[in-house]
Amino acid sequence: MYARSTTVRGNPQSLDDAIAYLRDEVMPAVQRMDGCIGMSMMCDRDTGRCIATTAWETEEAMHDSEGGLHDMRQRYAQMLGGTPEVQEWEITLLHRVHHAPDGATCRVLWSRGDPGDAERVMDAVRMTLLSRMEDLPGFCSVSMLMNREDGRAVMAVVYESRAAMDRATEQARPLRDEYNRLTGWEFTEIAEFDLALAHLRVPETV
Repeated sequence: MYARSTTVRGNPQSLDDAIAYLRDEVMPAVQRMDGCIGMSMMCDRDTGRCIATTAWETEEAMHDSEGGLHDMRQRYAQMLGGTPEVQEWEITLLHRVHHAPDGATCRVLWSRGDPGDAERVMDAVRMTLLSRMEDLPGFCSVSMLMNREDGRAVMAVVYESRAAMDRATEQARPLRDEYNRLTGWEFTEIAEFDLALAHLRVPETV
């Protein structure tokens, strides 16, 4: 399974209009495309940074969708007053305890390391860290996207509320240290977002 993420750093005052556009116009169009298995959008209401992600059954389906999505992506970025940054990923992990409720939030962690260690990174998360993540307060799900060619990964941990995510902060810190120790990959950025849209039909990978 594969995913395309579009990041826009825009105007916080335009967020609600952009969310409505994605929900009411983009999402129905995307869901009609062959191979689409969902769409999500998260945003930081303080900075205006938004990340919209579409998920696809195959790499071919993802690439075939590009023509139909280009104009909608540009419109979305124009509404926010920013420039779209597009990245493509392999979906290497998805695990849900339960679906995210209204008001859900997520902590997103970007990491980077030796591309040759990609399998070791995935094994460390699946075999050592995943069961401990389930014990985090308000944990809903975790997903991991990876670019094996250049050794980049992004992990999104979804919580049922911002209060739950805040409570999990100290408990999650040792897990990040363990990730670094087991994989040799380093976190390059950690950010927190509201989960504005979560309509994913991506099956479990664990």
